[in-house]
Amino acid sequence: MPIRTNRGRTAVYRRLWGFPLRSPRHLVGTLVFLAIVITALGVVLPKVLGKPASAHPGGNSPNASAGPHTGVAAPVPSTETLPTRLTQPLVTPTSAAPNPEALNVAKQWATAWVHHPAGITNADWLNGMRALTTDEYLPVMSTVDPANIPATKVTGDPTVAQSYSSSVKVVVPTDGPKLSITVVKTAAGWRVSDYDQAS
Repeated sequence: MPIRTNRGRTAVYRRLWGFPLRSPRHLVGTLVFLAIVITALGVVLPKVLGKPASAHPGGNSPNASAGPHTGVAAPVPSTETLPTRLTQPLVTPTSAAPNPEALNVAKQWATAWVHHPAGITNADWLNGMRALTTDEYLPVMSTVDPANIPATKVTGDPTVAQSYSSSVKVVVPTDGPKLSITVVKTAAGWRVSDYDQAS
């Protein structure tokens, strides 16, 4: 029987929209139904509209070919080359003879690193290494507490662990741990850019 009054039509709409909220079971059932409908539309609509599932450069579909259709997709050769981000090839650093100046800087830096009399402030301790350290590494060194340094003197000459034309990794023995110091070539000369405890 047709609905003839606005009140009757409103009641029917209220029942339809209120159905999912009647119970948790109705809500879950409604969500599952909507998920199935959306998935079905996502699968059916591209087929009905004739659009491929994935975009192909140049507007070619994977089944397009010059010859007769055999049911097997022929590979489409790519005629355009993609540009790369690198305009120059990466250059692998080559080994080089250790620079005596780099070794000297590493030893001076290690000597300043182990010099931390009781009560020295970080600023005073850091001033001893400032001229031997890169500007980028100074903020890292400013977080070090000199009282926590377990060494008090350098006990031997530096030895080269790795040597390249623009950087040298040097191991310096102390009465605490051995230091692995990285010295790099800058516009101002050789400077320490990193250090760690040598293994």
